[in-house]
Amino acid sequence: MFSYISLGTRDIARAIRFYDAALAPLGHRRIAGYDPEDRSAAWGLDDPGPHLWVTPPFDGQPASSGNGTMVSFLAETRAAVAAFHAAALAHGGSDEGAPGPRPEYGPHFYAAYVRDPDGNKLNAVCYRDDAAH
Repeated sequence: MFSYISLGTRDIARAIRFYDAALAPLGHRRIAGYDPEDRSAAWGLDDPGPHLWVTPPFDGQPASSGNGTMVSFLAETRAAVAAFHAAALAHGGSDEGAPGPRPEYGPHFYAAYVRDPDGNKLNAVCYRDDAAH
């Protein structure tokens, strides 16, 4: 369904450090050579995607997070959810919900929630019952 999702940042170097660390446990790497001038960065698959693109806003105004906006990343295991959360916190993110089951969203919904250094809300979710596999 998606080609890419774009999130704004006030500091691209800080954003790169954060997303390199937070997305590595989920198997997502930065796309090499995406922006040769290092004004923006992307993780996932090159065009046509899907990928997450992080960039300063084109209008020159400071980046701001959207109220009610969240990007969710699929995790293969519950351990990957926990590793995403830990890496995000260790690299400037803030906690929005520790790793754990969220049965109100499904019988095997296991997620963690963070905000990146610019305030964008993210989560990693595993839909598998690790004990059953």
